[in-house]
Amino acid sequence: HGVPQSPPPAPRHPRAAAMCDATKKPAPWKGFLTGSVGAAIGGAAAHPIDLVKVRLQLQGQGKRGIDLNMIGMAKQVQANEGFIGFTKGIDASICRQLVYSGLRFGLYAQFKRLAENEQGQTTMLSRIICSVVAGGIGGAGGNPGDIVMVRMQADGTLPLAERRNYKHFPDALRRIIRSEGLLSLYRTGLIPNVNRAMIISCGQLAAYDQAKGIYLGWGAPDNIGTHFAASFTAAFVASAMSNPVDVAKTRLMNQKTQVYTGTVNCMAGIVRTEGPMALYKGFVTTFARQCPYLVVTWVSVEQLNRIVAKW
Repeated sequence: HGVPQSPPPAPRHPRAAAMCDATKKPAPWKGFLTGSVGAAIGGAAAHPIDLVKVRLQLQGQGKRGIDLNMIGMAKQVQANEGFIGFTKGIDASICRQLVYSGLRFGLYAQFKRLAENEQGQTTMLSRIICSVVAGGIGGAGGNPGDIVMVRMQADGTLPLAERRNYKHFPDALRRIIRSEGLLSLYRTGLIPNVNRAMIISCGQLAAYDQAKGIYLGWGAPDNIGTHFAASFTAAFVASAMSNPVDVAKTRLMNQKTQVYTGTVNCMAGIVRTEGPMALYKGFVTTFARQCPYLVVTWVSVEQLNRIVAKW
């Protein structure tokens, strides 16, 4: 009659399976990987607009005058430097994003997990705190890349005799270290850069999560369309919050001789010599840059998260 076979194991209840899967925490390195790669793609896509934004923030420095708008500045770049001019500093931008946003996205994900309650949920306040702290650390880590990127983007605004003419990112690093010292990479513009990174990360990370949660709560599916809408919302929040500090950061990093001593001094000087609205120079360009950057970044990150979740 043969040996009786034991019955097959009972199938897992769907809810129990989901709860078990939900308790699985992704490896920390995955957040750093998807954040850095996704942001590098987004940064490369938005780089031409970012270059125009930097040029707009530098025009009229120290004096009042006629300012170009976004279209006018883009035409000036094309006329003086050709289309290749829009790619100046793109290698520095990508290297910066790999460090800066890799740290931001990776640490933000880890900090959120530490702040989760028993149901695996976080509050808006905790997400804001997590994004601000992660942004500050990322801003400090990415400071060397930011200095190189700003200087390469701004070089076309200087007279020919005063241009730095960095060949590429490694060349810029070598020359800065030789002429200004290694510590200058973490001293020049560090405070305004960290301040900006903390503010803008609140918009780019916490505001994205908040907007996405609201849209999902309204019944939107968790797909690219919802990711697009959430990143568009986050782009406006990030632009409005960060533009004044971004203008100060650009001025401080680009100065050859010390004109401003710090973020507050720089912002006060800009208001005094150029008027308060000068703090929002390049806002339209900032928003125009944030939109493609955040949309491409978050859509890339969300898709990469789904891919690495299978690893």
